[in-house]
Amino acid sequence: MALPTNNFSSEIARIEQTYARRGSHVPSDRYSSFNPGTLFLTQEVERHLLAGLSERGYSGLQGARILDIGCGTGFWLRNFVNWGARPENLFGLDLLAERVEQARQSLPASASVAQGSATEVAFADRSFDLVFQFTVFSSILQTEMRQQVAREMLRVLKPSGYVVWYDFYLNNPKNKDVRGVSKKEIRTLFPGCICSFHRITLAAPLSRALGRRLSFLYHTLATTKILSTHYLAFIQKQA
Repeated sequence: MALPTNNFSSEIARIEQTYARRGSHVPSDRYSSFNPGTLFLTQEVERHLLAGLSERGYSGLQGARILDIGCGTGFWLRNFVNWGARPENLFGLDLLAERVEQARQSLPASASVAQGSATEVAFADRSFDLVFQFTVFSSILQTEMRQQVAREMLRVLKPSGYVVWYDFYLNNPKNKDVRGVSKKEIRTLFPGCICSFHRITLAAPLSRALGRRLSFLYHTLATTKILSTHYLAFIQKQA
């Protein structure tokens, strides 16, 4: 049974405070594509993401209805447009009003971005072919809230559609505001689904250091997977 958003009010408030602190302390260029290390990370995700979508029949994304949970400023939604998705088929949801406004300003007018909690998604059952989440679940520390968000993602996903998951599977000992999500937990969050996992993304501090100095070494380490920190997962809902 779905729990009302107010059952998660303390966790939602914690997340909002965490992002407010992060916004005031994180250097403005850390996540910029002009940062070579960040660019390498993004390009690695894009390569694996596009290959995985193509393997599952979503090459070009034409006709696919897509929901991005925790869409932020619309970075991935803009990429979906570049990859062939129709703006009128794109929907984003984010907790933070300032990010929603930035996303709206940067996306075509026919794309839809709303502010709200992913514990209550304002769409009908079986509305989307693809539901994405990029590093949302690792920011949720409360198990019950993770479970509720996952239920909502599955509820609005069409049978045979995919949840596309990209998130930490490791904890960051220097950041207590995030918690990695294991394969076992992902399978528990999405029961009855077929899950395919790909371990990607070189540890960010190392990536940023190497990206500025030794790009060839970045690619070597990223290929070995020894220092990878994230799962890219394709989670198919069964009919």
